Amino acid sequence: MKEQKRVPKLRFEEFSGEWETKKLGLLCSKIGSGSTPSGGQEVYQQTGIPFIRSQNVINNELILDHTCIPESINSKMKGSIVKSNDILLNITGGSIGRSCVVPKGFKIGNVNQHVSIIRLKKDEPKFIQSFLASYRGQKLILRGQTGSGREGLNFQSIRGFKINIPTLTEQQKIAAFISAVDKKITQLQQKQRLLEAYKKGVMQRIFSQELRFTREDGSAYPDWEEQKMRDVAPLQRGFDLPTSKIIEGDYPVVYSNGILRKHKEFKVNAPGVITGRSGTIGQVTYINEKFWPHNTSLWVTDFKGNYPKFIYYLYHFFKLERFNAGSTVPTLNRNDVHAVKKHIPIRPEQTQIAHFLSAIDKKIAVVETQIEQTQQFKKGLLQQMFA
Repeated sequence: MKEQKRVPKLRFEEFSGEWETKKLGLLCSKIGSGSTPSGGQEVYQQTGIPFIRSQNVINNELILDHTCIPESINSKMKGSIVKSNDILLNITGGSIGRSCVVPKGFKIGNVNQHVSIIRLKKDEPKFIQSFLASYRGQKLILRGQTGSGREGLNFQSIRGFKINIPTLTEQQKIAAFISAVDKKITQLQQKQRLLEAYKKGVMQRIFSQELRFTREDGSAYPDWEEQKMRDVAPLQRGFDLPTSKIIEGDYPVVYSNGILRKHKEFKVNAPGVITGRSGTIGQVTYINEKFWPHNTSLWVTDFKGNYPKFIYYLYHFFKLERFNAGSTVPTLNRNDVHAVKKHIPIRPEQTQIAHFLSAIDKKIAVVETQIEQTQQFKKGLLQQMFA
């Protein structure tokens, strides 16, 4: 591709010529937003006219919940009625810059003051929305923010966004391709949700003993025996690691929310199970190498003859956040955890359970990688098309 002004680095081969530079305001029949209805949340209801807020605009999609307003209020807010093919752009707060296209078939909705409606005259909405989601579009949004905290876009800033645009035919070709990539991401995310739901359901059945495993010859394992957790996998408190003594090395330091750095020394041999002692309670990590458990965490390496990966899943299923003993800062009370009685299978059945759940985790991990790769592909695509 020749280096020309207003010509993208990546382009469908049947198109040529420079793109035109236009201000977004000239392409629109409407740029505006809504307001919170009088009465605020008290007027929200489960049915009626969908009321769209910034939390409904996420991952380039419009994700509706059950927040609606009555038709009587919608009729008083005619200036902020949302239609299909509108572009919605979050213009305030931490989600500023998120955008989506209202799907075809959408009948009617309304929007609050945190979301802008961008209604085009004739151009392709998905093309313009993809530009807004691109690196260049996000830079314009960042520069256009106003206010002391610089977390707000006004309509004047939005109208002034300069966009390079091709013919409508090329816009539609680009939009169709990006939509296909978005569809792939959505399908993968749905697959991930289904796998996670399946794992949650099967864990419920396993730990309630509704689902049992058998020996290779088909014979049943013995009944699970009730034991206190202190006799199954007692939790130990982690060790302090002064910042002044942190020296990069090969051994992971495991905090309450996971591995954050490596250290030259280790405190505990593998394998181990880690859970948050303070702050992040309920997040459980399995680690299969020598490590340093930080004092924000609790750890297990004394498994009392039990299969370590099974103990990981047991604590994962345990819902440890129930044992929060802190009033302001979450703090896990390990004595309360140790006193809990759980039915535990013998080690061979534990091993089968752990291997079964690990296989599901591997499938989830594969899908997560596919999602990340597809999202990175889209990011690179947008950078080259809207450079």
